[in-house]
Amino acid sequence: MVEQFAGTWTLASSENFDEYMKAVGMGFATRQMGNITKPNLVIQVGADGLISMKAESTFKTTEIKFRLGEEFDETTVDGRNVKSTFTLDNGKLVQKQNWDGKTSTLEREIQEGKLIAKCIMDDVVAVRTYEKAT
Repeated sequence: MVEQFAGTWTLASSENFDEYMKAVGMGFATRQMGNITKPNLVIQVGADGLISMKAESTFKTTEIKFRLGEEFDETTVDGRNVKSTFTLDNGKLVQKQNWDGKTSTLEREIQEGKLIAKCIMDDVVAVRTYEKAT
């Protein structure tokens, strides 16, 4: 079911993302870059179950590789070292990031052909909508 996420997605809209970045502790300069950057999200699913998720922008490109249900070390775009785990829950690709006693959840799902990413930190929710490029 994770195959539905495969492809290249372009950021179409972003709501409340600055508040989310503040909530996870990003500084002003990083938030400024985050607010103007329109990344492409490239998701690939290997035959062996290894999933690759790449965020490409003119500012920075980051890539993580993971298997569902297996915790791994991730360095976020703003330099936080987190423990991440991805699961598939009711058709949603759910990522939990844990660091310094904090937890952030990113829920990605396909709605009407778009990839909707909800970024949740405490009571702050940002919604980023991606449209499929390929």
